[in-house]
Parts: sequence; structure tokens; C-alpha cells
Amino acid sequence: MSRSVIPIVAAADLPQRKRQAPRGRRAEPADLEAVQALVGPVPLRRDRLIEYLHALQDAHGRLGAPHLVALAQLLGLSVVEVYEVASFYHHFDVVKEDIDGRLPAAPVLTVRVCDGLACEMAGAADLLQRLPALLGSQVRVIPAPCVGRCEQAPAAVVHQHAVARASVESVRAVVAAGSRRAQPTTHQGLDAYLAAGGYTLLQDCLAGRRPVDQVIATMDDAGLRGLGGAGFPAGRKWRIVRAEPAPRLMAVNIDEGEPGTFKDRWLLESEPHRFLEGLFIAAWAVGVEAVYIYLRDEYHACREMLEAELAALARRAPVAGLPPVELRRGAGAYICGEESAMIESIEGKRGMPRLRPPYVAQVGLFGRPTLEHNLETLYWVRELLEQGGASFKSHGRHGRSGLRRFSVSGRVCEPGVKLAPAGITVRELIAEHCGGMLPGHELYAYLPGGASGGILPASMGDIPLDFDTLQPHGCFIGSAAVMVLSRSEHHLDRASDAARNVMRFFEHESCGQCTPCRAGTAKAVALMEQPVWDLPLLAELSQVMREASICGLGQAAPNAVDCVVRYFPQELVS
Repeated sequence: MSRSVIPIVAAADLPQRKRQAPRGRRAEPADLEAVQALVGPVPLRRDRLIEYLHALQDAHGRLGAPHLVALAQLLGLSVVEVYEVASFYHHFDVVKEDIDGRLPAAPVLTVRVCDGLACEMAGAADLLQRLPALLGSQVRVIPAPCVGRCEQAPAAVVHQHAVARASVESVRAVVAAGSRRAQPTTHQGLDAYLAAGGYTLLQDCLAGRRPVDQVIATMDDAGLRGLGGAGFPAGRKWRIVRAEPAPRLMAVNIDEGEPGTFKDRWLLESEPHRFLEGLFIAAWAVGVEAVYIYLRDEYHACREMLEAELAALARRAPVAGLPPVELRRGAGAYICGEESAMIESIEGKRGMPRLRPPYVAQVGLFGRPTLEHNLETLYWVRELLEQGGASFKSHGRHGRSGLRRFSVSGRVCEPGVKLAPAGITVRELIAEHCGGMLPGHELYAYLPGGASGGILPASMGDIPLDFDTLQPHGCFIGSAAVMVLSRSEHHLDRASDAARNVMRFFEHESCGQCTPCRAGTAKAVALMEQPVWDLPLLAELSQVMREASICGLGQAAPNAVDCVVRYFPQELVS
């Protein structure tokens, strides 16, 4: 009996039926109309996805499936693409419908209480414990990572209204008053800046009275290094990006999420146009076609102010021929302080660091060579060019040169942003710039570079604070965020408790892309919560995280725990 043979046909040879609509759930007409009314007319831009999500979140207090489905349809994306971005960022509240297809009611108000190290030391745990019962069920009280107000600890944010040195009474008063908006900043506006000679330097640059090579040479001579944490020489960065093929772009990082750091916020609240003039000079020197400013979402007042000042600058036009500037809003992700993760976020994606090479100077924003800078670095540009590099280098102590702005918080009389010589020691910084330790307190330990910079004992309080001086001791200065721990007759700020706090922060803020960081921070927290630390296992975990993590978050997360083991063994005795 013969057997019939069934021919094998390749899938490519089969007739293809054109899909009439994307797979998945389709939006209701009413939802499409409502979403479009909030995000603007089509065509929408894929890279502005996070801005559209903010518009929906601000309007509704959360993001429901109908919002995401409608937005995906308007953008021509799959719902999964929109959902994965919305669910990545902490400030987006993605909620699901119940079994009947209804969305749960959004909280009337959200109160975020910072549980970063400085705020924990100042009593944030008590606020988090007492506020929910006092404010009622319609007000949601949640812990939040550092909100960039460490000198005002404990800090809370009622919707967009920041509450400095928060107490139960002050938070209740803000909630009762219905004060949801950010408080205006007391900054120097455009008129005052122009009256003080502002933008004259930029005009000289654009008119050719200051040649590009001379400007970059001055930056080189000053020795200014990037002040966001990495410390790469600014002048050299300008040369590298300028040598890349056009079009070139610029990304400004104001997502200072490092616990202990608040200097960029302080500078922006004081003189925004000094920063903007430095930005435009850098853009001119490098030949930038467009600028993107990435501002952390916690800085609501700064965002409103910066929008207004950029609009005033465009209207007054004291300088012609400036590149366009887009202000982008972060969404609560510390990882976006890493330059490539920030670029991913500006492009409307999850803020996950890129593998390097290529570096962002070569392949950055939208695939173009990109000059990336921190706010404070650009803030220095005008002063350096007006006074010369030698003037800047004339400052310094203990063999170091230049000036640094330190964000100082913790057990000092006068916390805040302190301009001091590079190389100053923590003892000198506290005595000369912070009014000394709080009454009855003495220095016990300090974090010289924020959460990721390690912890040193008071006996090592005479090490110069600058780039390259702390690495031999397992620490680094980073963004110069100095957090001061103390001992007194009645208490002790234990370094091991500080290490637990910062490791919990890193666990919360890990983007999850690489296993050493994602699993390593979680495992470290679990080990550090035990009454007796498993030191061999923690050491092995530290080595793996340092050597195999993709970016600086995982690589630096073990610094605090390693310093506790090395310098505070007395705290680990059961």
C-alpha cells in the first residue's frame, strides 16, 4: 500500500495575511479621547513616553490599564512596551482593575517620608509609624528613598509640597491646608542676572571674542573634574566630544539621587542662570545641536522655576543662536543618575545602564555623540573663564588644588552646602564650615562620598577630602556628600546601622538588569539583618558584585559593609 507524502512548506512560503490591528487589548474610544486630551495631538513622540505617563499620573493619581492601553495605541506601541516603562519607575502607580473591570480609587493625597540615612538619624521612622493613623485612610503614607533634602532632615513631600524638618504637626498642617503644589524658590531671576553681567561671557564666545581653543584650554588649566561623582576632567571631555562627527547632543544630569547629596538642588534654587550660561558655553564649545536637561522628579519647585526661566530666556532673547533645550522629568529611579541609564530614560525607556564601549561621548543620546555633564560642573564654567584657571587652582589644602562644594548632613550644628578648599579634612570641614558638632556630640564616623562612598572612623578624620585620596582606604569622594555620625553620652550612631540603611537603599534602587547587583544587594541586606554577620559570605558577595556588576551601583554598593568589617569590628561582636 502506497503512503501519501505530505510536502513540507516553509513558513515564508505560506500566504501572509496582513494584521488589521496590533495584538492585545484595544482602547475604548472614550479612553483614547481622554488620554489624547492630556498628552497632546498626534503624532506623539516615542521618546516622550515618560512625559506622557507623568501627565496621566498627575491628572488621575495613578496609571490604570485603560490609560496604558490608550497611550500605547496612540504611540503605535505594544501595551507591554508601555507597561514595562511605567512599572520600572517608582513614581508611577500602575494599578489593575478588579474582577468587575473597575479601577480602585486613587488616594486623595500621597505623603512620602524620606527614609535615607540622614532622615533616619533625624527620626523618619517615628513619622512613618505615627502619620498613617493620624492622617486617615484616604492619605497614603509611604517611605521614599533620599529626596535630596538631607540638610533639612527629616524631610517629607506632601504630593509636590516639600516639608523641611518635618514633624507630625507640620505634615498634618500641610495636609489639612490642602497644599499640594511645590513652594516657589527664592532664586535670582533673569533680570537680576543680566543686571549683574550675566550672559556677557556667552555673547563674547558666540561673537568670536573668545576662541573655542582658548576656552577649552582654560578649562584644562583649571583642572576642573566632573562633579557628579566620576571626576572625569571637564576640558578633556569637551575635546573628545567635539572631535566626534556631528550632529552632537548634550545631556545634563540633575538626577542627584545619591543619599547625602543636595548641592545641585541648592545651586539651582539660588542662581539657575549661572548654570544655564555654563551649559550654553559648553554647548557652543562642543558644537551641540540640542540640549536635554534631566531633572529628578523630587525637585518639583526647581522644575517649575526652570521651566519659567527657560521661557523667559526665550522671550527676552539676550543671546541669539542658542540650541533648543528640552527639560525632561525623572520618575524616581536612582539608577538614572548613571549617564547611560539617564540617556535611556530620556529616550523614553527603562533606565537601565548600557554596556560599554561604546561610550556616550561616541554613541549616546539617540545614537549621537553626547556631552554629558552634572549641574555643578557647568555652574563653575563662568567663574573659571572669567577668573582663569590659575585662580581656581590657587585654592586647596594638604597638597590638593581647587575648590569643592560639600553637601554636609548629620550630627553637625549647621548642615548644608559648604564651599571649601579641595583636600580639606572632615574635622576641618566640621569646625570651620559647619559650626562644629551638635552640643554633647563627638565625631564617631563619617561617610565621605554619600551612600556609595564607604564609611570611615573618627580616627581617620584627617584624610584630605578630594579625588584619589580616599581610594587607598576603600572609599571615594564621589559627589562630596559628607554624612556625619556621632557618639554622645546617650546614643551612638552605629556604622553597621548606617551600612544596613544604605544597602537597603541599593537593593530598592537596583535596576535588576544584572544578577550580581539584583541578587547581591538583596542577599547582602538579608545577611546584614542577622544578629551575627556571615563575614566570609559577605566578602565573597562583595567581590562578585564589584567584579561582575554592569555599572557603578552594584560595584560600589559593598563599600559600606566592607568598611564596617575593616574599621568597626567592635560593632560585629555578638
